Amino acid sequence: MSIRAVQWSIGGLALLDQTRLPHDVEVFTCDTVDRVVDAIERLVVRGAPALGAVGGYGVVVAMRQAGREGWTHEALNEQVDRIRTARPTAVNLAWGVDRVRPLMAAGWEAVLAEAELIAREDEQANRELSRRGADWIRTRVTGSERIRILTHCNTGSLATTAWGTALGVVRELHTRSEVGLVYADETRPLLQGSRLTAWELEQDGIDYLIQADGAAASTILRGLVDVAIIGADRIARNGDTANKIGSLGVALACREAGIPFVVAAPSTTVDLNTESGDAIHIELRDGAEIPSLGGILVAPPSARGFNPAFDVTPHRFIDAIVTECAVVEPDGSAVVPLVEGWLHD
Repeated sequence: MSIRAVQWSIGGLALLDQTRLPHDVEVFTCDTVDRVVDAIERLVVRGAPALGAVGGYGVVVAMRQAGREGWTHEALNEQVDRIRTARPTAVNLAWGVDRVRPLMAAGWEAVLAEAELIAREDEQANRELSRRGADWIRTRVTGSERIRILTHCNTGSLATTAWGTALGVVRELHTRSEVGLVYADETRPLLQGSRLTAWELEQDGIDYLIQADGAAASTILRGLVDVAIIGADRIARNGDTANKIGSLGVALACREAGIPFVVAAPSTTVDLNTESGDAIHIELRDGAEIPSLGGILVAPPSARGFNPAFDVTPHRFIDAIVTECAVVEPDGSAVVPLVEGWLHD
């Protein structure tokens, strides 16, 4: 895949505008903190690994703007904090800012070099976790050459710096000629599955069907799916996982059907400071996104929407957590901490 959702350019941070896909392929350039925060909040850029790189690059944008406009040290730090907290559920955004922040005293060029390293490391991690995930799935799904996969939300190149996490695992299986069909949940309310995942699958020539989120449990229980693979925005120390709203329902259906439910994410998404999913802040987005579809109102004009962006799947419903470091199988009978040593094996 040649898709690059996040890149640095002469003009600043260049983001492939995911609010315009699949109909228009446009670049949104950020040369101010306001534009970086706007891009994050409007989901011009999204996906935990991509946001990690944006955190690093965003600090560069802030530093360059500070130089142009003569900000004080305190004002610069306030603007960096705006970037860091623009999406609170995804741990990678704050992680990216925190990783480059100690280098600010050395100048924006040093921060840019570290942000570029974050992007390169993310692609390497995605490719390695995809190989590990594909190997694990192949040992668990037997009896057929081609594997039928369900995905929820978008976890490909658009959600990362390149290649993808859960969709990266699908790509790896596809290179081995082992993918039969992908069921891509549409992912209401902003349709990241039908707009973005389907677009990426189309680019790769992988056979897929888009389905309503409400069809996922039935598709699984009817025996039409061999494995479900999702990404993660934050993985707590005990393995509880926050991901796009609707992920929990997929996990419950997989448990009832007896098929694997797999979480694929880089190790940077594991937050050892968060003990369990109970401590994960769930972002509540504008309720106005719910009564509309593609910008068209489909409910009474006075209707109000409840719009949590994420849910938390308890670790006992997860069969495997795949990172570039290892594959962990959480024990459903007890809390099994994902200790630091696991991250660095």
